[in-house]
Amino acid sequence: MNEFLAQSTYFGFFLSILVYWFCSLVQKKLPYAIFNPLLWTVVMIVVILSVLHIDYEVYNSSAKYITYLLTPATVCLAIPMYKQIQVLKDNAFALIVSILCGCLACALSIFAMCWCFGLETELYHSLQSKSVTTAIAIGITGELEGSQSITILAVMITGLFGAIVARFVCRIFKITNPVAVGLACGNSAHAIGTSTALTFGEVQGAMSSLAVVVAGVITVVVAPLFAGLL
Repeated sequence: MNEFLAQSTYFGFFLSILVYWFCSLVQKKLPYAIFNPLLWTVVMIVVILSVLHIDYEVYNSSAKYITYLLTPATVCLAIPMYKQIQVLKDNAFALIVSILCGCLACALSIFAMCWCFGLETELYHSLQSKSVTTAIAIGITGELEGSQSITILAVMITGLFGAIVARFVCRIFKITNPVAVGLACGNSAHAIGTSTALTFGEVQGAMSSLAVVVAGVITVVVAPLFAGLL
């Protein structure tokens, strides 16, 4: 099986697309946060590879083309920001303070966790950029000499978890301000959180898009400063 699929140029690519399409249909029928299509796409692909005994390297050799879309997809987040440019101007100070606090809270919490549990320095460096989008996180981890594989996993888990609990958290804490909702989604769950923020509304999507970009820039500066603490 592995040898046959290794000859296929697009096996992993089309498998990922088809599974995501199926999971999207399921979410339309069952519109609950737990049925997030990204989450179940990951689960289903893992199950398929395990049942068919397909090596991850074989799958990834033809699925890696999807990762090339990460950067342009991140750039496209500028569209909802442009549509809500006036809202951005009216809340500029609050936006910067909010995103900066979010980045510092992430950095401090990662440091505290790694220090309390006695985790290795490499793991600490790999987790520092977990709350920014993958394209930026990989670059930060490379500079800190962490493990990019761990970073990708941490970013994915952070984004999926944030997307799943976003509505629940906003409901529990009665967060209704569209600017606050968007900033929370983007600052804590990066691009995946932004996809959820867009389901709230255009303003939330724009704020989340801004948070992804600014949080990425701030983390590039903050991460090296915290790197030497452990």
